[in-house]
Amino acid sequence: MDSITDIDPRAVGLCPDRLERIDGWMRRLVADGRLAGLSVAFLRGGKTAFFRAHGLADIGRQKPFAADTIVRIYSMTKPLTSVAVMMLYEEGRFQLDDPVTRFLPEFGDMRVLTGGSRAKWDSEPARRPITIRDLLTHTSGLTYGFMEATLVDALYRSSGVDFGEKQEASLAEVVRRLSEMPLLAQPGSEWNYSVGTDVLGHLVAAVSGRDFADVLRERVIAPLGMVDTDFFVPAHKASRLAATYSLYRDRSLKLYDDAEGGPFTRPPALASGGGGLVSTAADYLRFCRFILNRGELDGVRLLGRKTVDLMCMNHLPGDLAAMGQPRFSESSYTGIGFGLGFSVMLDPARAQILGTPGEVAWGGLASTSFWIDPAEDLAVVMLAQLIPSSALPIRRELRVLTYAALVD
Repeated sequence: MDSITDIDPRAVGLCPDRLERIDGWMRRLVADGRLAGLSVAFLRGGKTAFFRAHGLADIGRQKPFAADTIVRIYSMTKPLTSVAVMMLYEEGRFQLDDPVTRFLPEFGDMRVLTGGSRAKWDSEPARRPITIRDLLTHTSGLTYGFMEATLVDALYRSSGVDFGEKQEASLAEVVRRLSEMPLLAQPGSEWNYSVGTDVLGHLVAAVSGRDFADVLRERVIAPLGMVDTDFFVPAHKASRLAATYSLYRDRSLKLYDDAEGGPFTRPPALASGGGGLVSTAADYLRFCRFILNRGELDGVRLLGRKTVDLMCMNHLPGDLAAMGQPRFSESSYTGIGFGLGFSVMLDPARAQILGTPGEVAWGGLASTSFWIDPAEDLAVVMLAQLIPSSALPIRRELRVLTYAALVD
């Protein structure tokens, strides 16, 4: 077990005995073979009040899952990319309701799928252009190819529209391919989890005139002191990278992506703003603290407080359930809205889970997750490496255990 804390949890309104329930829950997940290893860390009152790690980061090599273990955070990349976008917004480079074609003309004359097959699909013209806010809120009409739920998903797969770590084409090239695909829905009409944040990465490059990965590193990651966060793991840190596993039908863990020699151990051809980063629990807690501090961390301000407030508001007319059929996401749909880069809790009773209206959250493909609760001055980060994230209900279980430990 690895444990690091800054403060006696009782000093920030947490019950030590109830926190030990989280530790016991973590141990059981590992002992039962449901997870190879995991870490849980959270802030209360700006201090690290709980930080535990259990199990193995690499079963084959018997490498412990530690406080400094590096993991693939996949879609927890999206909030950082969204911060980069909002920094450009604050500089007056664009408005949120600007058509993305202002910077990416390839998205002109978009069409929306109405039927057909992969060989010949039918469509109608998009009634309005995709806006920058559409991309931030996943209401652009774009989707993901890996969902395997719609004809548009299939067209993505057959056309090489993939922003994953094994992609060999450039970001600009994959965005060009994407622009030739039909939309799943009219812009602004449905919430569909999508590659929109990858398009935003390309937008950042187009607006700034610089490589997206360099912008994110220099303007967001480095100023926040996220020293182990990048689009790959350099050689001198490679021993800290966790392996990734899949949970099979027989409930056994099978290796999905080895910790050595895999795609995350070298610079990628394409820096995915939607899912390309690796990070650690300590690094991501720094990002959470930055959001809790409304745009500032350790004397460095990246965003104005009103901009962070805007990001944390629900930008949908209702919850996710009111804007489309659930296909895939890192969140439940009922009682949950969406802001500019992450989900927003609207109604814990409708979501059927403990929480606070106004908290923001998101997760990643390999069972990573975080949430930030400004009303409780709380942020929680959980890291594991199990694909898919829907294999176990660990996010919801951790929420219950965490909120049950609040006693002030």
